[in-house]
Amino acid sequence: MELIVAVLSGFVLALIAPWIYRIARGATGWLLAIFPSILFAYFLRSVEVIAGGDALRVYYPWVASLGINLSFYLDGLSLLFGLLITGIGALVLVYTGGYLKDHPHLGRFYGFLLMFMASMLGVVLADNTICLFLFWELTSVSSFLLIGFEHEKETSRAAALQALLVTSLGGLALLGGFLLLDQAGGSRELSLLLSRGDAIRSHSLYVPIVLLVVVGAFTKSAQFPFHFWLPAAMEAPTPVSAYLHSATMVKAGVYLLARMTPALADTSLWTGALTGFGAVTMLFAAVLAFRQSDLKLILAYSTISALGIMVMLLGVGTPLALQAMIVFLFGHALYKGALFMLAGAIDHETGTRDVNRLSGLRSAMPASAAAALLAAMSMAAVPMLFGFYGKELFYEALATEPTQVLLIASVITSMIFVAVAILAGIKPFIGEKVSTPKHAHEAPITLLFGPVILAGTSLILGVLPSVIDTSVLLPPIRAVLRKPISLELALWHGINPIFLLSMATLASGAALFAFRDRLLSLSRPLASLRDWGPKHGYSLALAGLNATAKAQTRLLQSGYLRYYLLIVIATATVLSGYKLLQHIESDTLGRPMDFSFYEAALAMLILLAAFMATQARSRLAAIAALGVVGFSVALVFVLFSAPDLAMTQFSIETLTVIVFVLALYHLPRFGNLSSAWTRARDASVALTAGALITLMALTATGVQLHPKISTYFTENSVSLAHGHNIVNVILVDFRGLDTLGEITVLAIAAVGVYGLLKLRLDKEESK
Repeated sequence: MELIVAVLSGFVLALIAPWIYRIARGATGWLLAIFPSILFAYFLRSVEVIAGGDALRVYYPWVASLGINLSFYLDGLSLLFGLLITGIGALVLVYTGGYLKDHPHLGRFYGFLLMFMASMLGVVLADNTICLFLFWELTSVSSFLLIGFEHEKETSRAAALQALLVTSLGGLALLGGFLLLDQAGGSRELSLLLSRGDAIRSHSLYVPIVLLVVVGAFTKSAQFPFHFWLPAAMEAPTPVSAYLHSATMVKAGVYLLARMTPALADTSLWTGALTGFGAVTMLFAAVLAFRQSDLKLILAYSTISALGIMVMLLGVGTPLALQAMIVFLFGHALYKGALFMLAGAIDHETGTRDVNRLSGLRSAMPASAAAALLAAMSMAAVPMLFGFYGKELFYEALATEPTQVLLIASVITSMIFVAVAILAGIKPFIGEKVSTPKHAHEAPITLLFGPVILAGTSLILGVLPSVIDTSVLLPPIRAVLRKPISLELALWHGINPIFLLSMATLASGAALFAFRDRLLSLSRPLASLRDWGPKHGYSLALAGLNATAKAQTRLLQSGYLRYYLLIVIATATVLSGYKLLQHIESDTLGRPMDFSFYEAALAMLILLAAFMATQARSRLAAIAALGVVGFSVALVFVLFSAPDLAMTQFSIETLTVIVFVLALYHLPRFGNLSSAWTRARDASVALTAGALITLMALTATGVQLHPKISTYFTENSVSLAHGHNIVNVILVDFRGLDTLGEITVLAIAAVGVYGLLKLRLDKEESK
């Protein structure tokens, strides 16, 4: 299976998913899960090849003149993300069938979900920057559709719009960064750009490239100050939260930063931006997660914190930090996907997600309790769960740094993670049983299949990390570092400072959970500060944007045709005139001004007649003045040896004057309905536009980009078309199709006029 088939086939399946649902109904989730399962097996089969140091690349020219190609690249980093996207995607499809069972728009939801899956695969496999940007934006669009799936709810619509605006803003920044990167690196292919890191870092465009790429990644991965859209996106159905906002979409920014590390890293700008914002996001979001009582919000804020950890580790950039980032990313996808699915199962079976109203569910939901316990233990980094390895490497990477500020902040964050893991994964199942809005009972197999698989995988790989450490996790580390490195995960390294710090973190986190209520009451006075955070800034910005749009609409969409014409003509005149005056040269204004007296007199007659048309006090006088202009133009044709054109002009002008006189004779005289200032303004715009057109015409006569074609017509009108009248030959033979089109238009217009006249006559006869 080629990589392009793996990506594009998902879009095809997304189109037909609603029809599949109409046929398969309740079995649709299991049926559709076969597709990502096949892709997962394909990527799994590529593990041995990629682990051996090879990479797969396919290339299809698209817009070759602009360097835009459909090129896809599979190395260790894209392979890891491909496995997560397809593996968790298959589980989410099964989960969706149970969670949204009998929903009237479930078929549509499957299509949106598959569209997102294909878009995300395109992001991680694309080798061309423009191709990557295309799929990047498709993830934003499909995410918008999924977040706003419950479109009858105002909160869902607002959350979807917020996510789209924030991530699309970052997407525009990313596009700018990619265009500048193409100039600095000399290519749009990532596989080539990543090998030109020294040239890119020394280029004058390096700073704007980094800033634009970082903004694009930060908006997608919900880094401070763009973090606020992710908790709001919890308005989406839980399958969306489990897939997009824990395992895949929000990690797209992390993927981008990891992918661009060989080309952009190793500078103070890169290190400072990623380390600083990542650390702030890590600690700030962890504190917010600790304060929540809604299961999905708890997991959402802890996800933002985890993303901050990954970004911070990429900023640190040491080999040990990058190892920790990859291992932590993989472990986070396992336990957070499971916890989100279990949060949805609890809500589905009890009718609430409020942890303050959940207790003692272990007897009613024993399988869910077991899966939640394993996932929570992995999140808390308990030994023998895979999350433990990420935490160990995380601490070890920061312990070697010159300053210990990051380590201290990370320990505090990890303590909160332990408390949050207990709060979201253990508290609902322990203690005395309490009444819930719905009678609590075990979730069906469709809701349990995904979390049990993910939590069980975390346990199995926690006991046997050698299954994936060198085959799945080492290749992405090498892809980011671009140099040989080793990785060996072991359950026991003996008692050392890092292990003791991990055990102290577990104990301190449990104590945080025990004193959570007291800590929250002490911090309650600070709650008002959230009203002045980035979310409030977004609201102000959106309100300002709407106010500006309304003011602009009132100004530009006035409803008066004269203002529309004025704006269009003035804008075109200013922009065209500015560009023309920048490049105009004195020797490009056509041939020298050699003219005879009668030519000058005729030109003056045309100008005077046009001026009189604007000053006339009656319509008949204005029509007469315009007739003088038309007949004078016909005389110009006569003077320059074009009698056929002159006769045509005479005929048209005569007919026009007669029609105008007959139509306008009985109308009242002109009246001054505008002020003197308005007439002066309109006159200045008209004169300026006329001067511009004159200047453009004079300039055009002095520019000859290609040989004149008049010689060809002169030489071939008799031999090819058997006609001595060159104009007639051009109209009838050389440009016969154009003439036929014009005749057709006139014939259709004549038929229309005849129909209107006949309709009027019929009405008069009926009277």
